[in-house]
Amino acid sequence: MFTGMIRLVTLGTFAATLWISPAFAAGGGGGGGGGGSISSTDPYAGAYSDQKPQPTYPKRPGTRATQKGKKQGNQSSIGDPAFAAGYRVAYDTIYEHNDYAAAIAQLKSLGHDDHPNVANLIGYSYRKLGDYEQSQVWYERALQADPNHVLTWQYYGLWQLERGNREQALYHLGRIASICGTDCEEYRSLAAALDKPAGTALVY
Repeated sequence: MFTGMIRLVTLGTFAATLWISPAFAAGGGGGGGGGGSISSTDPYAGAYSDQKPQPTYPKRPGTRATQKGKKQGNQSSIGDPAFAAGYRVAYDTIYEHNDYAAAIAQLKSLGHDDHPNVANLIGYSYRKLGDYEQSQVWYERALQADPNHVLTWQYYGLWQLERGNREQALYHLGRIASICGTDCEEYRSLAAALDKPAGTALVY
């Protein structure tokens, strides 16, 4: 039943999206300071621990770089081989070793803090460390670099839920729908999180 409500809210959100800028919409001030939105991290797909995120690039054996139903250009690619290699190391540091502090240092050392994939992963790492203020700063930075970075919208939406900003999380869900539709994994993941009873701990 709640999923049906989400779809109705999403339809209403599309109209609002035309009038609200990403910075205002993602903002919402949940705990961490200024409202802004930056995205859900390179945690690429899936908000839960049993759905291992998949980076757009570098590709890994058996993973998909894009997902069916997404509009082209809704993710930013990493072209330079040295950059991609360093990014992959940081990605593994996060998802294979759960060493978020080390990953932040690795990502910042790449010298591409304004790349949305990098900023999103830094935001994700700060969130996992419990530093919601810094996490928000980096999510906002990612969305500034690429307002259609769907993964940032997804993970920033989860950030909003963790901070108790349910209405903002619904707005993020609407943004995701406008970018890749309601069948993409990012939409389904955030919708599933919103479908859980208020106060339910999210594991991702």
